[in-house]
Amino acid sequence: MTLSETWFMEGYIDFELQKYRLLAYLQEVKQCFNETKLYPQLSDIVFHYNNLVSFQKNKRFLQDRFPKKLDMLDMQKLELVYERMLADNELMRELEHITQYALDKMKGTINEGAEIYEFIEKQLLVEPVGIVPLYKNEGYIFLRYGSYSEVSVYNYNISLFEHKDSRYKGIKMTYVDSRVKNSANTYEQIKLDIIRTFRTLPNPAVYKVEFPLSIPFNETLLPIAKRVLVRHIV
Repeated sequence: MTLSETWFMEGYIDFELQKYRLLAYLQEVKQCFNETKLYPQLSDIVFHYNNLVSFQKNKRFLQDRFPKKLDMLDMQKLELVYERMLADNELMRELEHITQYALDKMKGTINEGAEIYEFIEKQLLVEPVGIVPLYKNEGYIFLRYGSYSEVSVYNYNISLFEHKDSRYKGIKMTYVDSRVKNSANTYEQIKLDIIRTFRTLPNPAVYKVEFPLSIPFNETLLPIAKRVLVRHIV
């Protein structure tokens, strides 16, 4: 189950109805957390939480998104003139009741997901394999978890994004291949083999990322490893 960006103001605006919709959504999110599946559920609920905070702080958020009622048609300019349905009245008070309830409920669920995230992050081992070159924004990641000997090899690329006065680091990871790590085939041997096989990066930065337990790979380990890796490299 997913919620739209404006779920709390869609359809019939009634506290009990939106409460039922919210609790059904949170139940599915918590079920994923119970299975140690964090993504995309954790980022999704954080988005909705911040969205509600923005609504509470700025009523224009609602005014810009609320459905508009047709008032009259200007035939000369072929423009539709709309009368806004929203004002500070009983409807607004109902919406504020819904959003405050949702914020309280979402915060508890977010804390549950954050605890799982922090536990995994603390247990995650990130170390370079061999000598790290000066240019580290592109290279390979060797990802292994639990008691598995299989190593998933990813190519990573870190990019800089600018938005107004802020700068952000983003990472793109592409699956390359898999290898088996054992006493005869160490990370250093795997690194040499990858460089010989894929010649696009003659002297790449290579990092190993290990987690001691078995957890969902795509829903948890991979997205957390990406975030930890950006902080480790940059």
